[in-house]
Amino acid sequence: MIDELDLEFDDRDAERGEKGRHRHSYVRKRKQKKKKSGRGKTVFALLMTLVLLGGLGGGAWYGYDKAAGFFSTPDYEGGGTEEVTVVIPEGAFLADIGDVLYEAGVVKSAKAFIAEADKNSKAKNIQPGSYTLRKEMKAEFALAFLLDPSNRSVNGITIPEGRTMLQTFKILSEKTGIPEKEFAKAARNPEALGVPKWWFTRNDGGKSVRSIEGFLYPDTYEMPTDVTAEGMLKLMVANFLKVTEGMDFTKTVESERGGISPYEALIVASLAQAEAGTAEDLGKVARVAYNRVYSGTFPCSCLEMDVTVNYHLEMTGQSTKSSGDMNLDDLLDDSHDYSRKLKGLVATPINSPGKHALEAAMKPTPGNWLYFVAIDKQGNSAFTDDYAEHERNQEKARAAGVLK
Repeated sequence: MIDELDLEFDDRDAERGEKGRHRHSYVRKRKQKKKKSGRGKTVFALLMTLVLLGGLGGGAWYGYDKAAGFFSTPDYEGGGTEEVTVVIPEGAFLADIGDVLYEAGVVKSAKAFIAEADKNSKAKNIQPGSYTLRKEMKAEFALAFLLDPSNRSVNGITIPEGRTMLQTFKILSEKTGIPEKEFAKAARNPEALGVPKWWFTRNDGGKSVRSIEGFLYPDTYEMPTDVTAEGMLKLMVANFLKVTEGMDFTKTVESERGGISPYEALIVASLAQAEAGTAEDLGKVARVAYNRVYSGTFPCSCLEMDVTVNYHLEMTGQSTKSSGDMNLDDLLDDSHDYSRKLKGLVATPINSPGKHALEAAMKPTPGNWLYFVAIDKQGNSAFTDDYAEHERNQEKARAAGVLK
């Protein structure tokens, strides 16, 4: 731009003669003055830097080092000093982990940790939990500690498959010290714990009861340091939603189970979890439940499963019974929502089914079976759609000592 202006001056100066030459000379001198002035400022700045460094000595170098921190990533150099315990929360991102480490004094900056994590593809595998690290660690070493399972303190709670909500509350209470009644109180509102309202939809016309039963996914959970009853149940519900979403449970049930809702399939999954003696039989038991209730080939279109009676007994504070110990009142009572004679499915799931049971309800084994009975002590069952054959299978079960 300046060169272009100079050319314009040159053209006008040529027309104006001597006066123009004087003006051209003035512009050239003005440029030279500016250049000289710029060089002067640069020299002055360098001199001031030397004076500061020379006059202040180590203090100047401290100031320089501090200023350099704005343009670099602060990081410790060593392997650390005293031990410190840090807790990586569930669902934490790398930036969150960096903040946790910085607040605990482990790393000099969250930025240093993130920079190291970005270079290591394994960083995304850091698990939630408590870790023993050291203060003032180089970020690279801190990352290595977090990726070493031996540095993780396991403070987990394991909920086995097929446990009812009351059994689950008991396990949680024993591990956390929180009274069972606190878990029961928190469980009164499943939607507040994260269960979407649509999950309780039934397409079979059966009674729908909003219960947390079935949604407390069986797994091992890292117990947060400030755990509450509500927080623990929310964690389990979130896990249930994550697992079922990952296996396309709702989408598959809605598209392949002929109008059966995901909640109905969840009930069937809990029945399979309770009745199947082996993993191989889960899909067959689920098929029997569907056939009895929905096919129209079973006389009462009811479940006729003893496990539902036991669930009623447990929920009403009574002692559960083995099938052989149930009397006619137990077997024929139709006054509650878990009766063997209730038309259709029971009101809720009867336990928390695991992934294999959920898969069994989602994709049951093909077959026309209506009856089954365990025939050996290994839990294997015999399945049939013929009642006469079922009676013969029951004789085998008695001979094997698994049926009275």
